[in-house]
Amino acid sequence: MSTLTKRVLTSLFLLSFVILSFFYSFILIILLILISFISWVEFNGLIIKIFKDDDFKNKIYRLLLRIVTLIYLLIFSGIIFDVMIQEQPNIKLNLLYLLFICICSDIGGYIFGKVFKGKKLTKISPNKTINGSIGSFILPLILIPIFFYILSEEFNSIFDLLFLAIVVSFICQLGDLFISFLKRKANVKDTGDLLPGHGGILDRIDGIIFALPSGIMIWELLIVIV
Repeated sequence: MSTLTKRVLTSLFLLSFVILSFFYSFILIILLILISFISWVEFNGLIIKIFKDDDFKNKIYRLLLRIVTLIYLLIFSGIIFDVMIQEQPNIKLNLLYLLFICICSDIGGYIFGKVFKGKKLTKISPNKTINGSIGSFILPLILIPIFFYILSEEFNSIFDLLFLAIVVSFICQLGDLFISFLKRKANVKDTGDLLPGHGGILDRIDGIIFALPSGIMIWELLIVIV
């Protein structure tokens, strides 16, 4: 089975759980707990490899990073849960739009990078190319007409959704590069091997954990402005 096939099948499997969590709160809670815990364990594995010397300074670095990361993942989970249980109209569709931006950004980067190749984007992640980054911005744009039709009561201009797609995709790519930088420092290819074709949970959500909270804040700001 090819890597692409594994990636697609794994993505569909994960997406099915995400969709179910939109309808059943207990699945959402379980999903958020698992994602936060496994991501923290994988991140902990990276910082142990990066700060492997057992001197006092590295012990402090490891402890601080563990605490900060755990707090952030708890905040991330709390934000998502808070948004999901609200009874506001279209609130779940809003979150779904942001999530799909992240997914399309990742898929666009992968496809454009594989098909068009081109110059490397950065030394941080040798597999990422400029064309791949462009693809990460382009593919999420296909969502705009669909969600503008669905969410037309909230937005008067399609450019709001365009702005949101570009910014969220950008943050998603930055999150991906940040985790890639840590993996390069730790001298590992993936944060784990739990997901076939993807690596670890953190490999899969590296951009999402930064992009979703940012997207929610931008969304609320745009609603206020409108």
